[in-house]
This record gives sequence, C-alpha cells and structure tokens, in this order.
Amino acid sequence: MERKAIRVEPISTWLERRRKGPIFPVIVAGGFVFVSGLPPFDPVSGEPSRRPFEEQAEIVLEQMKRCLETAGSSMECVLKCNVYCTDPSRFAAFNEIYARYFPVESPARIFLCVPCFPGPFDIEVDCVAMIP
Repeated sequence: MERKAIRVEPISTWLERRRKGPIFPVIVAGGFVFVSGLPPFDPVSGEPSRRPFEEQAEIVLEQMKRCLETAGSSMECVLKCNVYCTDPSRFAAFNEIYARYFPVESPARIFLCVPCFPGPFDIEVDCVAMIP
C-alpha cells in the first residue's frame, strides 16, 4: 500500500518551525486521509497563542477542514474524530461548534480529557476520512 505525506501550507511550515521534527499534518494511504492533531495556530502569526476556548475550537476545525481539502477529501467524508481537551466543562461549548462543521451526519467521535498540552492551548482534534 502506498503511503503519501501531504504538505499543507502554512501548517506544514509552522509545524517544522515549532516541533523541529519529522511531522506531516496529513498522510494519505489506502483511500483514507489521516489528519494529525494540531494546536490552534494563529492564522496570522502561525504561533499557538492563548485565546478563548471557542476560538481555539474554530481554528482547529478550520485547520482540519483545510488539511482534508488539500488531501482531496472533505468534512463530509470524515469517519472518526478524536477530540483532546484540557477541560471537561468545555464539552457543551465544543459540541455547538462541532455541529456547525458536521450539520447532517456527524462522524464517530470521542472527547478525551487530557491534563495539559506543551503550549498555550486547550484543544486538538485529529481525524480519519475517506477519499471520495
């Protein structure tokens, strides 16, 4: 099976600068797209920065959408999402935002609470999608 790493700009450049390691935001293999969990990069500076939770969630889902589209997929093709959050009380707020991105049929999902991230943010979301 062929495995192809996809660059998504400016996300790929931001990851390389911050993580200083071999990381791609997207891998395509076997008709599927695998999107890495990404911090909510500021759309202007490219740096994660402390923002209200709702803005962080919007940024993360927009980044996920961009990664999927770059790989030839879309939000409608998402099969599974993993949501990692530092505060369980944000569940309802996240659901409101998430429902705007998946208005008809939402994918399988888990919402996991994690103690912290190595940066000033509170949420990451990764996913697996089909390529239509």
